[in-house]
Amino acid sequence: MGDALPAMEAPSIGVVGVGSLGRHHARVVRDLERVECAGIFDADSDRGRAVGGELGVRARSSLRELIEASDAVVVAVPTHSHETVALEAIEAGVHVFVEKPMAPGVAAANRIIEAAAARGVVVQVGHVERFNPALVAARPYLDRPLFVESHRLAPFTPRSLDVAVVLDLMIHDVDLLCSLVGRPVTELAAAGVPVLTRHVDIANARLGFEGGAVANLTASRVSVTRVRKLRVWQRSGYLSLDLAAGRGEFHRLRDGVSALDGPSLPEGVPALAGLAAIVERIPIVGADSEPLAAELASFRDAVLGLAPPPVTGEDGRRALELSLAIEEQIEDHVAHTRSATP
Repeated sequence: MGDALPAMEAPSIGVVGVGSLGRHHARVVRDLERVECAGIFDADSDRGRAVGGELGVRARSSLRELIEASDAVVVAVPTHSHETVALEAIEAGVHVFVEKPMAPGVAAANRIIEAAAARGVVVQVGHVERFNPALVAARPYLDRPLFVESHRLAPFTPRSLDVAVVLDLMIHDVDLLCSLVGRPVTELAAAGVPVLTRHVDIANARLGFEGGAVANLTASRVSVTRVRKLRVWQRSGYLSLDLAAGRGEFHRLRDGVSALDGPSLPEGVPALAGLAAIVERIPIVGADSEPLAAELASFRDAVLGLAPPPVTGEDGRRALELSLAIEEQIEDHVAHTRSATP
């Protein structure tokens, strides 16, 4: 795209990789306002042509051809190819949106970040839960979380079986947690087990943060039911979010009611009053919007220079690094339990 990165009104965005997730990226890019769809490319040419025909977008014959036609690209190929594709785009002066996890390892993530900084292009990482309508609606009530609990449970599907459940599912909540608490992790304990695959299929991690916040994360891809719930306790109240349903509620002491102290209720509250007499319940209702569309709109705005990317390369590296540390500790735990089995 040349040495200079010119101002633009409607960036041309292409999509690399149109598998189960990438085809949704292509659909959203096609329909996004103030964007020109540069087309798609997939290493499986038959799949590329099929998805291109289905969506009515141009299937490019090579990655180079797509990059040359684009101001920005979405990288939705398998994780092991993220670095190769991202670096080729960056070296051409093309902005990059790379799906999570941003790279197979921290060193690769660093190379992407460093190359983008040297070339002066945007890198945004695809942590779509940041754009969950329930979480967006809850942000006004979030205030210095002290304890966070997440459950992300999914039925088994033959997808992403080349990675453990931590990088497949838990990394979503790792990123959310880091963005909510905003402090360095000081303690980590994790455990998990393989159930249906050779990788860990269910995992739990307990994290401690500088300043005293604590979090407990559970992820499973061998659940009977699908669950995506986030609970946050803080001094101002308790927040419960159903991320799958896009709604939740915030509970806090009613105006004029101070924190309870001892066996007696506050003055004026009947002795037999229930919780509703002293606690206010505020419904949280997310907008009827698609998180992926909001995420890619934010990438468009970052490319246009209207706002910084909401999930930077550094954010993606942080979530990756912490997730890999969790995974390493779990693998040690699994190895220990195997060696201890009679």
